[in-house]
Amino acid sequence: MTEVPSDYNAGVDAELALKYAIQHSKGEPAQIVEGIIEPISASWDHEAIAETLRDQIRARARELDCVTGSGNLDLPGSANWFIPDIAVAPAAAAQGADALLPSDTLLIVEVTSASHEDTDRVVKRRRYAQYGAPLYLLVDRQACSLTLYSKPGELGYTHTDGPHPYGTPLHIPAPFHLHLDTSSL
Repeated sequence: MTEVPSDYNAGVDAELALKYAIQHSKGEPAQIVEGIIEPISASWDHEAIAETLRDQIRARARELDCVTGSGNLDLPGSANWFIPDIAVAPAAAAQGADALLPSDTLLIVEVTSASHEDTDRVVKRRRYAQYGAPLYLLVDRQACSLTLYSKPGELGYTHTDGPHPYGTPLHIPAPFHLHLDTSSL
């Protein structure tokens, strides 16, 4: 058996290597959650909910000179690389970017999946707050509810609006000043 040289891992940034591998892998998109690679494969029900919300957010995002999408979010200094269901970011920040920081966004929306529901409810909520995402909307398909988190801090969000059952109009505050119709979720 060949021995590994003592300097084999010298100078290798494990976080960077893992994130590079995810970005350049072939096949299904994947994200990294607390160092675990999670393939992303959404059901049609999941996509229908995301599309309903995206359609309502898109016009206001354009007025604010923002883009909506599900692009890469990097959380430097952690083994996390998220792909949100919806993110709204200023067009200037998104232009030419491979990834944004959560603090570069104005709103992040995650729709739970049965296989990863605790990721969205617990891990992403905590990490998005720590990395300065100003608004985090959690759409919990299993509980048929929506919760808007705001005022991020190191220990999490300090303001919670919800959970509200599907069908309850939900106000998204500044800069959006938008009421989401959730009756068709």
